[in-house]
Amino acid sequence: MIIKKADFVKSAVYERDYPEEINKVEFAFVGRSNVGKSSLINSLTGRRKLAKTSKTPGRTQLINYFKVNNEVYFVDLPGYGFAKVPKEMKQEWGQTMERYLASPRHKLVFVLLDIRRVPSGEDIDMLHWLDHFDIPFKIIFTKMDKVSNNEKFKCLKAIKTKIDFTNDDVLFHSSLSNSGKDEVLEFIGEYLEEVQEG
Repeated sequence: MIIKKADFVKSAVYERDYPEEINKVEFAFVGRSNVGKSSLINSLTGRRKLAKTSKTPGRTQLINYFKVNNEVYFVDLPGYGFAKVPKEMKQEWGQTMERYLASPRHKLVFVLLDIRRVPSGEDIDMLHWLDHFDIPFKIIFTKMDKVSNNEKFKCLKAIKTKIDFTNDDVLFHSSLSNSGKDEVLEFIGEYLEEVQEG
């Protein structure tokens, strides 16, 4: 997939506020508050300031919709964990995210995991939740620029003690060097084609 155009459409909390569906699928990005969701969206779209990034984890509190090439939505979901906010607020974000995931919208969810961290309980809950509700998902390991090739394999070994996957079945990305960007876009393009043909 080659992205020529990407625009912010709207923020939403409730299903009634979501934009009307286009195409047959949208791509949602979910992960811990500091995993780099906004940076990944900016890297993929080639627009540095499209999704707001912040040094303070937990800035994405709403569901943010971005229209890509006028043909598909990228959906930035609130982060979980980490953010230094009141418990009630965290619960609210969790409900906002859950409402979206449980909605009948056709979606593929990219679950972002920091390559340097063993998945947290919340990461594992998210994977189980998606599995349970039969929502298609794909894992993307972020912050690849922070580890050497040697460290990468050590990190993956540690992560595999918590979750089951093959290295061929996940994607890797660095928003600093944009490495892995083409692979993610290729996956999105192929998935879109499959959905349209199906």
